[in-house]
Amino acid sequence: MEESFKVLILGSDFNAYYMARCYHELYNKKVDVISKKAIGVVSYSSIVNFKEAENFENAEVFVKTLNEYANRQKENKIIVVATSDELVRLIVENQGKLDKKYLHNYPSLEILNKTLVKDTFYQTFENSILDIPKTYIYSCAENQALDEQKLKMLMYPLIVKPGNNIEYHNHKFEGMYKVFKVFSREELENVIKKIKNAGYKSNLVIQEFIPGDDCALFDSVFYCSKNKKVQLITFAQIGLQERNPGGIGNCTFLVNGFNEHGYDEKIVEPLKQFMEELGYQGFAEFDLKYDSRDKKYKVLEINPRQARCSYYLTASGHNLIKYLVDDLIYHKEKPCILVKEKVALNFVPKSVIKKYVTSKPLVEQALILAKQNKMVNPLKYKKDKDIRRRLYLLAKDFNYKKKYKKLTW
Repeated sequence: MEESFKVLILGSDFNAYYMARCYHELYNKKVDVISKKAIGVVSYSSIVNFKEAENFENAEVFVKTLNEYANRQKENKIIVVATSDELVRLIVENQGKLDKKYLHNYPSLEILNKTLVKDTFYQTFENSILDIPKTYIYSCAENQALDEQKLKMLMYPLIVKPGNNIEYHNHKFEGMYKVFKVFSREELENVIKKIKNAGYKSNLVIQEFIPGDDCALFDSVFYCSKNKKVQLITFAQIGLQERNPGGIGNCTFLVNGFNEHGYDEKIVEPLKQFMEELGYQGFAEFDLKYDSRDKKYKVLEINPRQARCSYYLTASGHNLIKYLVDDLIYHKEKPCILVKEKVALNFVPKSVIKKYVTSKPLVEQALILAKQNKMVNPLKYKKDKDIRRRLYLLAKDFNYKKKYKKLTW
């Protein structure tokens, strides 16, 4: 690795760990990681240099911490990689205050607000090329009654989720879910009341529930260059999500290059067109759900970063860190690639996949890939040898087996 630049990762979750792994696989060196707190996957890791920064997600602390870090580095370029929505926003909103050494590939604040803020996304792109579920935006800021006409467009069960995830997670309450599924008017009103009483004042997204379990979900990751050209696309079928209340929506098992309904490259064409017309840059993840009623793939949301499960790109031969380095340091133009390589990604034990994934074709494909050594757990890296970390991961596997006995959807 040339000494003229460094990579700095912000965060300490699964996303931060596998991005550190991408770096280590590429350069066989430790990478610097800064976050407000370390969790087991990062704090026990031998492939990172971790620095804890109290109140790191406060804008003033964030800028001060990063600028002090930059002043200590001899390199004149630092690629900064965020691993959460909040950290992405902090980079974009404060880029004018950050040391000039910092390089990043994130969209403008205007585009970030259109995609990251869920209620704005649904309202802005309702009539776009994307297929989007029927949606009603409800404001918690005003003491308003539910709009009966808008509710008539929807049928129970309904999905309720915050329009502004960052504000939502700053107002904790008992029984808090990332996404709620409600089966009646009474349940809907109770959920809204809980959220408002906790102090949340932004909009709520009330949405039709598309029939189907976790196997109806799909993941599509994009990398768009700083010149706003799509360089990389994936399309993967999901088999399982997390089962804890705060984790619903987080994938724990998927297979790239596979679709039990037929792998058709045309599925990603409108997504690609959308990204380039929007002028997007950086990583993005589309969360989609297959609607068996009209055979369309509905966009549930777009995350303006690599997602928690995006390591499968690296496992397919497309290292995420390398894409950033090639783009931001070496200014390489690359043709657009749809990654068709079949790779299974899992955070859960194989026994959980066999028992709880409802799609037989998806399970069969995953087991074939496992025999071909093409099933990968991003957290289990042979070169990360700290014994405490290995014990932590064994305990995590055991807990996953318990968690999936209590199905929540």
